[in-house]
Amino acid sequence: MKKLILLSLSLHNFKGIQDFYLDTSGESIRVFGDNATGKTTVFDGFVWLLFDKDSNNKKDFQIKTVSEDGKELHNLNHEVEATFLLNGQELTLKKVYTEKWTKKRGSASKEFTGHTTDYYIDGVPSKKKEYTEKVAEIIDEDVFKLLTSPSYFNEQLHWKDRRQTLLEVAGDVSNDEVIESNNELDKLKEILTNRSIDDHKKVITSKQKEINKRLDVIPELIAEVQRGMVEVNPLKKDSLDKEIASIQNIITEKQDKINNLKNGSEINNLKKQLSDIELELSNIKNEHDRQGQDELFKLKTRLQEEESNKSILTSKINNSKQLIESNQQRIQEFESQTKKLRDEWKEINVQEFTHEEDCNCPACGQELPEEQIQSAREKAQNQFNQEKASKLETIGAEGKRLNQRIDELEKQNESHQEDIRKAEAEIAGKDRLIDKLKGQIKELESKKTDITENTAYKVKIKEKEDIQSKIDELQGSTQESVQKLENELSKHKEEQHALQVQLSEIEASERSQKRIEELEEEEKKLANEYEKLAEELHLTEEFIRTKVNMLESKINSKFERATFKLFKENINGGLEETCETLFKGVPYSSGLNNAAKINVGLDIINTLSDHYGFNAPIFIDNAEAVTKLIDTKAQTISLVVSEKDKQLRIEKPEQEQREAV
Repeated sequence: MKKLILLSLSLHNFKGIQDFYLDTSGESIRVFGDNATGKTTVFDGFVWLLFDKDSNNKKDFQIKTVSEDGKELHNLNHEVEATFLLNGQELTLKKVYTEKWTKKRGSASKEFTGHTTDYYIDGVPSKKKEYTEKVAEIIDEDVFKLLTSPSYFNEQLHWKDRRQTLLEVAGDVSNDEVIESNNELDKLKEILTNRSIDDHKKVITSKQKEINKRLDVIPELIAEVQRGMVEVNPLKKDSLDKEIASIQNIITEKQDKINNLKNGSEINNLKKQLSDIELELSNIKNEHDRQGQDELFKLKTRLQEEESNKSILTSKINNSKQLIESNQQRIQEFESQTKKLRDEWKEINVQEFTHEEDCNCPACGQELPEEQIQSAREKAQNQFNQEKASKLETIGAEGKRLNQRIDELEKQNESHQEDIRKAEAEIAGKDRLIDKLKGQIKELESKKTDITENTAYKVKIKEKEDIQSKIDELQGSTQESVQKLENELSKHKEEQHALQVQLSEIEASERSQKRIEELEEEEKKLANEYEKLAEELHLTEEFIRTKVNMLESKINSKFERATFKLFKENINGGLEETCETLFKGVPYSSGLNNAAKINVGLDIINTLSDHYGFNAPIFIDNAEAVTKLIDTKAQTISLVVSEKDKQLRIEKPEQEQREAV
């Protein structure tokens, strides 16, 4: 196992610490100091030396020393140097952060133009690339931070990264291992095929959604068919068939008698044609009545579709209006900020340079030379102008950014308004179509189209009238003789037609009932399929719960104190991924005291150190909260709040023992 030990750490003009030397002699130590004396700054310097960041993982932080009024002190070198013992070999790293002053052509004084950083390895100046590669050879930055701060894992690492780190340490659990551990999950082997659990859950959810949509429609379809049904007695069908057949025999008999009374085969042929036409007229009438019901059903189905489309468009309009309102609020906020920036710009822009000149030497009291007075005044004025220009430039840039955001939001609102206009136009069209469909439905329901308006029916009536005319001409002499028979025949035919209408209504009712049975059977099949999907969903959730228990057990076995909750159960029974550190059941993020947090963090570091094969110095901030730290193989630097220590004080283990005695 690799081991990194901090032998010494020195800070010079770093974050307000003028000079500080930390000598550990390779041992665990405690650093005492009151608040704001620089304890955390020591940790910041250690991390910055290696990774250009502070202990909170921030790259952009104040390195330079500032005065009490918040202004940076110039012409200072900001240095951090540390000596390590890496696997028995000493290694010294040093970084120097320096201001860069450049004298431009034609100017008598130098101007501040930025910063430079110098790097040293074992006292030898190095390039940044060489320095970075040297640090990377020791250990990866992310791993190093995990191993040097008890709070980093739980407070700075994203929960997904924490979860991934734990899985790397303990190893994941395969699907086969999960299924083999629970007999109830055997069915999943055939169900999943090549899908993952998550993908299969998505498939189940999608299918259940489709089934629910169809199940919602079927009752309305059944009700629609039932509304179109005429109340009939289906038991009368056989008797109607017999009655119609019996009447048909009577009609045939009387027709034969009429034919016998009439002369010539031409009359018989015409009569036969007339009979065929009568049958065709009856069929046309029956088909006409059936088509009326079908047309009504089609219109109602179309009306339902158009009303649903209108609802979707209305929802779209409401959504666009909400987006417009939200954008408008943000525009008002940005405009308010812009106004404040303009006021601030004006206030700074009118500021003028003032300088109190001290013309006497502070040492001897003699009057200073004019060139020194002028030089001091120019230097002060240049600094004032630079700071003023910098502030105005910053305000201008921020104002430009806010104006750009306002333009973007206004363009978005224009787009949303256009969407609303288009949707409203579509809704207007839908309203007209819906009114038209309602009118057509109302018209069909209020009155039944007269059969005499049917084109095919009128054609056959005309054919019938033409044939009858021919028959009348041929039967002029026998008309009176057969008139009585024909009157009787007409009555029988009317009776037959009435019976055929009843029979048609029964047949239409049978067709409707068959359709209802088909829809009910579909509903039953869909319900069974939904139950099957629900069972599969239960299996997938049971799989996840089983895997959760196995994972948490496997991971928790790697730690002595810390335990981890990798999933949380939602109100609907589903599981959601998370990563919460617990100690004796108490969550790290709520309810856990500082002492427990530190020891839990050290427990995690111990396990991670074994996993990565690396021990690094551990900086323990707020260590005064812990009466006893758990054992760790790594070197520890405890930062302890001590009100009496107005300057940083270092104690080594033997020094603590002497004071205790």
